[in-house]
Amino acid sequence: MARGLLFIWMIPFVHLISLSSQQDIRFVYTGFGPTDLYLDGVASVLSSRLLQLTDASSQKTGHAFYKQPFEFNSSEPFSFSTHFICAFVPKPGVIGGHGIAFVASSSTDFTQADPTQYLGLFNISTNGSPSSHVLAVELDTVLSAEFDDIDNNHVGIDVNSLKSVVSAPASYFSNTERMNKAIQLVSGDPVQVWVDYDGTVLNVSLAPLKVQKPIQPLLSRAINLSEIFPDRRVFVGFSASTGSLISYQYVLGWSFSSGGVLLQDMDISKLPHVPRPKAGNKTSPLLISLLILMALVVLAALGGAYFYRRNKYAEVRDPWEKEYGPHRFSYKSLYKATKGFKKERLLGKGGFGEIYKGTLPLSRQIAVKRVSHKHNAEQGMKQFVAEVVSMGSLKHRNLVPLLGYCRRKGELLLVSEYMLNGSLDQYLFDNKDPGLSWSQRLAILKDIASALSYLHTEADKVFIHRDIKASNVMLDAEFSGRLGDFGMARFHDHGASPATTAAVGTVGYMAPELTTMGASTRTDVYAFGAFMLEVTCGRRPVEPEMPAEKQYLVKWVCESWKRVSLHEVKDPRLGGEFSLEEVEMVLKLGLLCTNIVPESRPTMEEVVQYLNWSLPLPEISPYSPGIGAFTRVVLEAFSSSSASSTSRRLPDPLNSSSSSNNSMFVTHTIIYGQGR
Repeated sequence: MARGLLFIWMIPFVHLISLSSQQDIRFVYTGFGPTDLYLDGVASVLSSRLLQLTDASSQKTGHAFYKQPFEFNSSEPFSFSTHFICAFVPKPGVIGGHGIAFVASSSTDFTQADPTQYLGLFNISTNGSPSSHVLAVELDTVLSAEFDDIDNNHVGIDVNSLKSVVSAPASYFSNTERMNKAIQLVSGDPVQVWVDYDGTVLNVSLAPLKVQKPIQPLLSRAINLSEIFPDRRVFVGFSASTGSLISYQYVLGWSFSSGGVLLQDMDISKLPHVPRPKAGNKTSPLLISLLILMALVVLAALGGAYFYRRNKYAEVRDPWEKEYGPHRFSYKSLYKATKGFKKERLLGKGGFGEIYKGTLPLSRQIAVKRVSHKHNAEQGMKQFVAEVVSMGSLKHRNLVPLLGYCRRKGELLLVSEYMLNGSLDQYLFDNKDPGLSWSQRLAILKDIASALSYLHTEADKVFIHRDIKASNVMLDAEFSGRLGDFGMARFHDHGASPATTAAVGTVGYMAPELTTMGASTRTDVYAFGAFMLEVTCGRRPVEPEMPAEKQYLVKWVCESWKRVSLHEVKDPRLGGEFSLEEVEMVLKLGLLCTNIVPESRPTMEEVVQYLNWSLPLPEISPYSPGIGAFTRVVLEAFSSSSASSTSRRLPDPLNSSSSSNNSMFVTHTIIYGQGR
């Protein structure tokens, strides 16, 4: 009996305890005090009692929560209603974002949450996780495709994720007009928001300030808070964030009640005013348009200048050229050295290229030949560059040093040392002053003979020049002869046969066997023989405009020898200052070198000895076999009877195995100079 009475007496106390755990909470704020809420991030209460969730800084979050949680048990459904007024004020000149969310959460710790599209509620790992325990009503002002947002001005209900379970464009139902009307959230104007939960369904409504609560909610969704908050403990408040898009996001007032207790009305007249940031001096749209147009013009000009300069100095570089790096010049350095290849720097011009004088740093003078070409087969270009570099390794006092090369789209540039007194042909045929005496001409012949002897026998490999003539002989400051233009030269190992069979060169200097046997050291000897006659007689090997008996130099010299008047073919400009014995020796040696039979020609070593009188000439006569006999045959093989020029070149494929369509022709003199 006593136990029964005790049980009956305890029932009211148990009921009181149950009621205390579910006591109804109600509050209203028309403006906020500094201690009313729990704040974090950039959230703050301004002196005007306005709750500012975000400021003008980017990539920030702000949170404001009622300090005490609401607890409910499973015996009765938990219900609540809230009404708050917020405002989104864009930063001047910036489209604002990202938005505000009313939040019910099991915790106020959002330190791991991200700003921007995550609204300060989740991060990439917690978004969508059931362990988040978050219910939110978002007022979102940015379209985030990853969360399937419908637009950049919408309201949504979120459960543990920013992919809303239901959403709609921001609008309200007008009770008077009986229709939905749009609301622009980022307008700076205050917006009223109502969130009502009756224990099973969550309703969300919006309206402008001073408009009554709509009779139809904007969103309505069945929600079970017990599933979201299994520990029956909930904090309520607000969250907001900024990214690269920035706006000031405010809450002006907030009313809340739980457990079906009537929601207290807010006195709108007591709400703090929303500040409007002032922009700087307003610029007229016309001025802004002009500034934008000017900026675009400047950018276009800068872009054009950049691409112009890049194309101006653009080069062609292939991986295989790395081994030739030290021999390659940059196009920019050559462009600057020649002052942009100006006309006043032009030294000479031929059918396949132009030669310019240039000055490198430290006042080193160079000659740059620009050779136009079509794109070759890679193997042919490799071979050509390898041979150019090999020529650059030659060391002899009577060779023009070939310093290197540069490749551009559509042209090849060959770089050599600049020769002060230009090319020999200018003094022989252009009446350039001062004229050359016989002693100077003989010295030049000895210089070039020495250079060829070096190429044929003393260099690491056997070099065949293939284009010996007066225009390819340069004169340095002392009028010493320098052999240049190695653009057609080829080389092979000592003791090996030449690999090239292409018939190249200039008509009048080309040995007859070139068409059948290809180039060799003996074809160079033939060309040097024609060159000796050219220097002594002061005329080119072939001159079609002269009388028939004088058109072909080799034949004319031979016929004069037959008439015992060999000395009469010498250059009239020599006057009386010459040695008849030396002149006749050079002419006979020239005929010997141009013998039709290759085996009857001397070597360049022997030629050097003949010129230095170290070795007597062999016994020959104008009637000796092969002397002066084949000139017409050579000319008929390589030229037509209607030729209008004194000499021409034949195509020289870089790769002898390539077709003619894949060949590049490197022609004419590499270097010209100007006399002082």
